[in-house]
Amino acid sequence: METFLIDVPMPSMGATVNELTVIGLKTQPGDRVTRGQKLAELESDKSIFEFESPCDGTIRGILVQAGDVKPAGGPFLQIETADASLRHLQAAAPAAHATGAAATAKVLIWTPRATKMAQEAGLDPATLTGIAATGPGGRVSGDDVTRYLAERKS
Repeated sequence: METFLIDVPMPSMGATVNELTVIGLKTQPGDRVTRGQKLAELESDKSIFEFESPCDGTIRGILVQAGDVKPAGGPFLQIETADASLRHLQAAAPAAHATGAAATAKVLIWTPRATKMAQEAGLDPATLTGIAATGPGGRVSGDDVTRYLAERKS
């Protein structure tokens, strides 16, 4: 059977839940998983729940770490699978693991408001460096963007 790599997004918990906190991971790259196997424990503003594997396969990349606050629908992990029903999730390329040695580089996590403010100021949040992340969970907040823009003007 032909296998392919899928991007598994952070789950969507309804119209009012925009972000999820990763409480803990129960797998690592290289692990074989089965459909329904518990992969992580996540928390929304309303509940704590376990995230299950959508298919049988092998974990090829984990794009989050415990403590991360991520948007629903955003990148979560990659699984190599033969499950043709998930072909619509096929990944363009393997991702860098966000755990282990690759996690040493500091990746900034932006709140939606901060992202919008930076873009409106003509900045690219994906490449912006030198900004303090003082928001909840170490995220870049709107206040951080305001401070950064004020410092650039002076």
